[in-house]
Amino acid sequence: MKKLLEISLGIVTSVGGFLEVGSMATAAQAGATFGFQLIWAILLGTICIIFLVEMAGRFAAVSGHTIADGIRERFGFNAFLWPLLATLLVNFMVMSAEIGGVSIAAELATGIGFQWWALPVAFLAWLFLWKGTFGFIEKGVAILGLVTLCFVVGAVMLEPDWRQVAAGAVPSLPGHDAASYWFMAVSILGASISPYLFMFYSSGAVEDHWDKTYLGTNRAIAGLGMSFGGTISLGVLIVAALVLGAHGINQVNDYHQLPLMLIPIFGFWGFVLLVASLAIACFGATLEIGLQQAYLVAQGFGWTWGEDLKPRNDPAFCGVYTLSLLLTAIPIALGLDPLKLTIFSMAVTAASLPLTVVPFLILLNDERYVGEHGNGMISNAAVILIVALGFVLAVVSIPLQILGGS
Repeated sequence: MKKLLEISLGIVTSVGGFLEVGSMATAAQAGATFGFQLIWAILLGTICIIFLVEMAGRFAAVSGHTIADGIRERFGFNAFLWPLLATLLVNFMVMSAEIGGVSIAAELATGIGFQWWALPVAFLAWLFLWKGTFGFIEKGVAILGLVTLCFVVGAVMLEPDWRQVAAGAVPSLPGHDAASYWFMAVSILGASISPYLFMFYSSGAVEDHWDKTYLGTNRAIAGLGMSFGGTISLGVLIVAALVLGAHGINQVNDYHQLPLMLIPIFGFWGFVLLVASLAIACFGATLEIGLQQAYLVAQGFGWTWGEDLKPRNDPAFCGVYTLSLLLTAIPIALGLDPLKLTIFSMAVTAASLPLTVVPFLILLNDERYVGEHGNGMISNAAVILIVALGFVLAVVSIPLQILGGS
């Protein structure tokens, strides 16, 4: 019964990790611009993150190491420095985008410009991290993210042509705006396979003292939880394709257009649900990324770490998330467009994946760490192919998008 409860909570809290500003923004943009045509990218990203999250939990449960700790120990600090810097940079952009998402939600609710909300949001996140426990951060806040199920309900209520939806699961060439199409595909993959997701998961497994008895629980949480999050992303895309397109909106240029997705379905409550979904999902992700920044640095340098420790017992750990929150709030406070930052940061995430995933895969095939619980051929091949695809598409599409090619 205890394991069943943990699986249930794990599935629910996976929504807070999977569905955040990147997943919502990229899915909405893709649906508005290309209809159902990019559903395959969400499915591909979901499959990959299922593999990576399962691997992260298995590695932590069997070896007792987090991913960052394992990479540093296995390859040495000099080799670890590159994935460390890349992940910190990507996390910086993503966390700034998440703070921007919460700030936009606050603007939609109050009419006060999002710039004014950035620092208060960062302070509130800091307060949660300073006073909260890992269980509270992981489960308490994330459970509120169930409000995002409104997108799935909305998608069903719109009664789409499910044959067309299914057709979107098969990759196809774009009929227009090829550069934007591939850039969006990369951004969706980046949003789905963001390194902080599986690295945070491994740290959480160590925080929760997982051992080999949790391997079954881990598989269930990874498979069902990430699928749950992917389903909500699909709901966002379907709703955007049907509603925004019907209103002649073929390009999502800012977050103020997003309430139009749910208002035609739920009326006034659609606006409330959108604001709540954006605020809760982004705030939950802000907390997780803030913690992951601290985990990453502390584990990389061998410091004492743990969200359940008192701040006086791990001051450097707390100092990292404090500084991270402050620095990532500044660009939003200065007026940087949260939506543009979100889309671009997701694409950069896809480009940076090999730096983190490749050494992680080596660890998962090293018997000194995982013994008989190493990766199989299918797991290795699936992750390598998807990450390689994301990297290649990112290398090609990001310059085209920057230069305005289409």
